[in-house]
Amino acid sequence: MSRLSQLIRQHSELDDVDREWLMLLLADSQLLADMALADLVMWVRDHEGNFVAISQVRPASAPTLFYRDLIGQRVREQWEHDVRACYEEGITRISSTPDWFDEIPAQLTTTPVFSKRAEGDRLVRSASPIAIISRHTNVARTRQLTRQEVTFRECADDMFDMIQAGDFPDIAAPDFSRRGAPRASDGMIRLNVDGVVTFASPNALSAMNKLGFGGELEGEVFAEVASMLLDDKRNVSVDEALPLVVAGQAPCVSDVNAKGVTVTMRSLPLYRGGERIGAVVLCRDTTDVRHQQQELITKDATIREIHHRVKNNLQTVAALLRIQARRARSDEARESLLHAMRRVSSIAVVHDTLSGGFSQSVNFDEVFTRVMRLATEVATGEGAGQVRPVLRGSFGAVPSEYATPLALALTELITNAVEHGFADGVSAEEPGEISVEIEPNEEFLDIHVRDNGCGFTGAPDASGLGTQIVRTLVEGELGGQIAWNSIVGTGTTVEISIPKRWGVNG
Repeated sequence: MSRLSQLIRQHSELDDVDREWLMLLLADSQLLADMALADLVMWVRDHEGNFVAISQVRPASAPTLFYRDLIGQRVREQWEHDVRACYEEGITRISSTPDWFDEIPAQLTTTPVFSKRAEGDRLVRSASPIAIISRHTNVARTRQLTRQEVTFRECADDMFDMIQAGDFPDIAAPDFSRRGAPRASDGMIRLNVDGVVTFASPNALSAMNKLGFGGELEGEVFAEVASMLLDDKRNVSVDEALPLVVAGQAPCVSDVNAKGVTVTMRSLPLYRGGERIGAVVLCRDTTDVRHQQQELITKDATIREIHHRVKNNLQTVAALLRIQARRARSDEARESLLHAMRRVSSIAVVHDTLSGGFSQSVNFDEVFTRVMRLATEVATGEGAGQVRPVLRGSFGAVPSEYATPLALALTELITNAVEHGFADGVSAEEPGEISVEIEPNEEFLDIHVRDNGCGFTGAPDASGLGTQIVRTLVEGELGGQIAWNSIVGTGTTVEISIPKRWGVNG
């Protein structure tokens, strides 16, 4: 759970629907701050009726008023009247007198946030605000606002009116990552209800020029401009969402690729009284970003192929060891070769899992289930086939560099339990069991490997190869601790504790 979600839960009594609404709204809070040219603070009403800040955004398009964070604090006395009145009245309030903050005059504007939820076949606005957004606009300016700044503020006012009406965010809009998405400063185009460009920022015009449009955008139907760019199908790549974006009819994101240039566009339809009045289209030249993403995809594919080939090579080595073990003349040589085969196979399982995905971490539950089955099947002894492995708990995701030593260490412990704990075999009436129990906490991943075998007295044989391998892997590779506890006739328990700072996520 994110810190923002925790703050909402901690300081409000909102249900899951309203919390999700706030999370969607806050995903675009930086865009709202940049367009409003103002600091934004979101307040929620806590259990005692006080208002607490859960979010604060500084504008990238104007100087900030707040050099210290307000998150987690109660609303200041100078703002409390406006915030509380906005909550009770459910309408936007604009301060009539300057709100002085650190000797800087500011205009305070408070807007109620209403959510919508499905009731039958329609969306119904919440009865009361679920939060309040305060805008703190620096009015100590020595120059007049530029046309771009005026347009930014006008668009911001329209969007805050939509927030009050419960029309923003649009819960039906497709989800997308904000990383690399267009921002207000990257380029903004304002469309009227007919799709005609009424304003285009210099950066937006520059992005369109790179795609091959050489004229002025204002006064043009933006969809027609896009259509002109798509005439040469050989050098242009588009997706199906583009017509909706350039017409401003739906909240979508689309890429246009032309002449080796990629421009990402995002449309935000504007509504008033339930009627569409136009749209904002944000543009960003993402050529370098897309190239980097393509390079990462290529590198990920290469890494997956390497893991696949390593897995194949390790399986070949394991097969050769198995063949050699069958031809060995002495029991000692055969046992040593089978042990080596098992260890190589355990490493191959990790590489096989890594070859199946782009992430450099593995679902260790899946890996360990295969390793545990492998260890009990390959371990020597007539009773091995009747020993039941059990996994209790979940390892979660483990980085690849820790997955291999952890898999090897647990393989050795399970094999030792089968070979030594059940050396005399097991019966159908009293089946053997080896359980691996995971107990994660904030700092450590605790693992208990238990068996109901014969047990032993004293300390484990420190000179044994298996014991040396386990100690080296746990204490050296993983930086953890290991201890053996055993009682003759009742079984053995091996306790492993691995610090999470080494990257293991339970």
